Amino acid sequence: QVQLVESGGGLVQPGGSLSLSCVGSGFTFSIFVMSWYRQAPGKERELVANISTTGRVTNYADSLKGRFTISRDNVKSTVYLQMNNLKPEDTAVYYCKADRRDGLIRRSYWGRGTQVTVSS
Repeated sequence: QVQLVESGGGLVQPGGSLSLSCVGSGFTFSIFVMSWYRQAPGKERELVANISTTGRVTNYADSLKGRFTISRDNVKSTVYLQMNNLKPEDTAVYYCKADRRDGLIRRSYWGRGTQVTVSS
């Protein structure tokens, strides 16, 4: 059974930091591109960052560069999102996603999300 389980969310004051984790199981984690997405109330889900299978290549939403860092540990089947200098507009449910494409076959898995609230 494929599972992606996020953790680390919570309430933090503006300017604070949080570190999210997402543990994958039931699939070969190391061959999947991993991503973090977020969805704020009343808004569409948006890409935060993604990371290649080896971890050597990362991409970020332009507005988040310099504050968020994505990383992965394939031995632990875990992807991380370090979030610094958090702002109220970062409040959202954060989801991790696993993607792999083999020719025409694409497999995508989502976690259930973890709530991040930035408020004083």
